[in-house]
Amino acid sequence: MIRLSLLICLLAGPVLAAGTPDPDWPCIQRRQPQLSVAQVWAGPQPDEALTELAQDPAIQRLAQVIALRRTPIEDAQKMIADFAESADDQRLTALFLATFDHIQTARNRVMGGITRYAHKQEALDTHIEEQRGAFEAQMALENKDFDAIDRIEQDIDWSTRIFQDRQQALIYVCETPVILEQRAFSIGRAIAAEMAE
Repeated sequence: MIRLSLLICLLAGPVLAAGTPDPDWPCIQRRQPQLSVAQVWAGPQPDEALTELAQDPAIQRLAQVIALRRTPIEDAQKMIADFAESADDQRLTALFLATFDHIQTARNRVMGGITRYAHKQEALDTHIEEQRGAFEAQMALENKDFDAIDRIEQDIDWSTRIFQDRQQALIYVCETPVILEQRAFSIGRAIAAEMAE
């Protein structure tokens, strides 16, 4: 009996941890609204002084560039190494914090965009269903309006095509938050590698 209870507890854990699905989140990947510094940074924990130092204009300029996805990670690593030649661990940590903030801001924009995208898909799906109902209603009429039927049919076809194209694009859009998380981790690792041991 004890073994059965233990087995039930072990099996129920992952199911309960999964929680309820978010109706605003269309991605397969689990929604994680915010990253935390601790998830991607093994260096010194930020404090108020480091957060203030992260606002330094030189640090902000570099952070903006290395946070961009279009900046190859190899180039970002080189820029970090160049910066580290004249920076102490405090400035390097501040660089990470500034970069993390830029990545988090970009990730928040993407997450908001995905949510809006999901709502647009829901609205389009509703529109398609309404048009199908209108089509069936027109077909049930004794005196059919074939022009109206053609318009409805074209609208259904066009809306369905848009819906399917967006669904296909959603696969790639959903990868963006993960890519940004990986970038934050890579940048954090590159900065930590430049710090004094």
